[in-house]
Amino acid sequence: MLNTIVEFLNNILWNYIVLILLIGAGFLFTLKTKFVQVRMLKDMIRIIFGGAGQKTKEKEISGFQAFCVSAASHVGVGNIAGVAIAIVLGGPGAVFWMWLMSFFGCAISFVESTLAQIYKLPKGHNQFFGGPAYYIKNALGKPILANYFAILISVAFGLIYVSVQANTIAQSVETAFGINTAISGVFVAILAGLVIFGGITRIAKFTEAIVPIMAGFYLLSAVVVIIMHINLVPSMFALIVHDAFSPQAAVGGGFGAVLMTGIKRGLFSNEAGEGSIPNAAATATCNHPVRQGLIHTFGVYVDTWLICSATAFIVLLSGQYVINGDLTGVSLVQSSLANIYGHYAPHVLSFIIFLFAFSSIVGNYYYGEVNIAFFEGEKTDDIQKSATKKVMNIFRAGVILMVFVGSIAKLKLIWNCADLFMGLLCITNIYAILHLSKYSFLALNDYVAQKKSGIKDPIFNKYIIPDQTGIYAWEQDDKVS
Repeated sequence: MLNTIVEFLNNILWNYIVLILLIGAGFLFTLKTKFVQVRMLKDMIRIIFGGAGQKTKEKEISGFQAFCVSAASHVGVGNIAGVAIAIVLGGPGAVFWMWLMSFFGCAISFVESTLAQIYKLPKGHNQFFGGPAYYIKNALGKPILANYFAILISVAFGLIYVSVQANTIAQSVETAFGINTAISGVFVAILAGLVIFGGITRIAKFTEAIVPIMAGFYLLSAVVVIIMHINLVPSMFALIVHDAFSPQAAVGGGFGAVLMTGIKRGLFSNEAGEGSIPNAAATATCNHPVRQGLIHTFGVYVDTWLICSATAFIVLLSGQYVINGDLTGVSLVQSSLANIYGHYAPHVLSFIIFLFAFSSIVGNYYYGEVNIAFFEGEKTDDIQKSATKKVMNIFRAGVILMVFVGSIAKLKLIWNCADLFMGLLCITNIYAILHLSKYSFLALNDYVAQKKSGIKDPIFNKYIIPDQTGIYAWEQDDKVS
């Protein structure tokens, strides 16, 4: 009954509200930024790889580390199980709509991440917190809506989404090794506790080490699959494009189902517009907000065009999928790799999935931590530190509990709950960034102008923003208006 209610709410949210907001905002921001996702691509790559391995002071977070925290959250089971589910429900055509949504999602990610940097809040010891709750309250002037978002994202990422990740780990381990999901749940819950009780510094270092390795290994596996089936690649692309507009008869709901499935699974994977990425973007120490905006724009490409595509190619080239079939999610990907590499492949994939999903559990937890800290206010002494610490520890315990619960829960209900919270987050965040986006455009124009004048690393002057309300982290000695 609960699953039926959640599905009913999802249909209303996604068919009539979220879809229009996502496409509309993505298209608008693409035009307003003059296709920032294309014209600034070279800068994105230079900034990201130039910051890898950068040394930080005390609890300071580098731009690359912030990117890895963000990637740890959205590079997870959505890239593996989510893509497989999309193909089973919507057919190969769903992959096309995932790609298209990610292109517009890049522009959305740029705007929200840049805004998060502009309106981030200094928390002492070279630390910054920020995200939608912060710019909704401090820039948009809507504290009640900000409180709602902070609670919503803490529940969504800290409790619901970690359940999705834990469920996928447990299912993959059971498929590969026959280990009971409850046993896997206990193990993952303990391991998660060891990491998340260490705070953002430990999380940043953990994700910086693990994200590039896991993503690189998975992409390499997909490249081998493509090479082995190179003769089938042209027909695979033709099938994806054809089915995007003329879905197979087996797809229940026809074109609408293909479109919606592709967009939902793409959004769950790359999180553009959902309001999660800005929480990681705001933590970075950098000279200009646009730097972090560009970093997280590139993150959408990495997530969808590379890792999600890798899964899609593995599933489609192996030919193991059946539209509306019983074999779906991570089990389908494991079966596909077993068909290509042999019976040992599911065991290897199980380990990869563990890395993907566990890093997502850690990243998702952090979004909850940032938004609980939001209730401290502009100053850390607005709420007693002991009260904040107590709430944070309760939240951490809740996360660990939900890791276990998610491991033994039903797959369909877990994913439907994730879609519901994802839709509610999108509505709130996109409402905010539509009102504040003009300031991200001003920041982009300033960054580009400085680059054209020969400045290699542009420095942000907060006084280019006409309304200084809510800008706390960008202090200049020379206050030139």
